[in-house]
Amino acid sequence: MSHSVAEVLTGAAVLVVGIGFAVWAADSAGRGFGTTKTYPLTASFRAVDGIQVGSDVRLAGLKVGTITKLELNPTTFFADATIAMQEGIQLPSDSAILISQDGLLGGNYVEIQPGGMDDVLGPGDEIEDTQGSVSLISLLMKFVGGSSSDSSSAGAAAPVDGG
Repeated sequence: MSHSVAEVLTGAAVLVVGIGFAVWAADSAGRGFGTTKTYPLTASFRAVDGIQVGSDVRLAGLKVGTITKLELNPTTFFADATIAMQEGIQLPSDSAILISQDGLLGGNYVEIQPGGMDDVLGPGDEIEDTQGSVSLISLLMKFVGGSSSDSSSAGAAAPVDGG
């Protein structure tokens, strides 16, 4: 009978640890049971490659919000994003928002660069200064393609001196 009590206690301990881990993981992902209050902001991007609902919004490297909605604007053909910003963080109205990348192989996140104006963005306001995601592969292709075409056009334009 002592074996069954030990097994029940071991099972209960594993269950408690599992529930604790699930709560910690949900809280770390921003979907926790905490009472963090947020307010909505919007932004319109040309491209949101690598960003999805749930992506981090960072200010000075710290998470201050989350992307809660992404949808295509049928009029402008831009991606409209809704952001849940932590209450208490008041952004100047001339702040910029851009899609950045964590290193060469890291994931993408949304970065806010605060402006310098005195008036602040309120709930539902739009951050107008945006920069969409930049594809590293397309940048490399432009670099490789641009350097070879520049050298060939420079050689063709230079006069040939026969003397």
